Amino acid sequence: MPPMAVKVLVVDDHDIIKHGLQSVFKDSAVRVCGDASSTDEALKQARKLKPDVILLDVLLESGDSLDAVKRLRAAVPGTKVVMLSAFDNPTYVARAVSAGAHDYLLKTASRAELIAAVTGAADGSPPSRAGELKRMASSMAKRDAAVSGGIPLTPRETQVLRLVAMGLSNQEIADSLEISVETVKEHVQNLLRKTSLNDRTQAAVWALRQGIA
Repeated sequence: MPPMAVKVLVVDDHDIIKHGLQSVFKDSAVRVCGDASSTDEALKQARKLKPDVILLDVLLESGDSLDAVKRLRAAVPGTKVVMLSAFDNPTYVARAVSAGAHDYLLKTASRAELIAAVTGAADGSPPSRAGELKRMASSMAKRDAAVSGGIPLTPRETQVLRLVAMGLSNQEIADSLEISVETVKEHVQNLLRKTSLNDRTQAAVWALRQGIA
């Protein structure tokens, strides 16, 4: 094992996945330094082991691991969190972005892609080309104004509408855009007024039909 191997903590509640990842990283620059089956156990192990990267399953029986991303990052600030999921779900990816995950990979990723994503995260490189987060982060970073059906939205209203359509809460939108929850609420009310829509669900459907989301 190389002396400067990247230490990774695997968090998954399926033993077959944990054993499989041990095999994936064998004879590579990545070393599995520990594993956990729940978010609470992950926090304990992260504080103890100080891994370079936490490879975190999106859905754990013990609770929503996306909600644990912030707690893990606060517990070990220098550690990067990479989500590993069987679900190509835009809402999960968007929530991962807002929570501060470094990358979001599907479990169908190849061995080379997984190793590259983990080592890249440890180095502080941008999200991997194979990851879903790079695509989503790029979409969320757009600042262009939308004029759909004669309804002009400001760049910020367009951003908020995209995130509403992804299913994010006001707090998650605020975290993602680094603005206050009150400001998010104001933007939501403004875009509902401009579009003559009644609620967030209608706004999400409208955004999809207009090609904004």
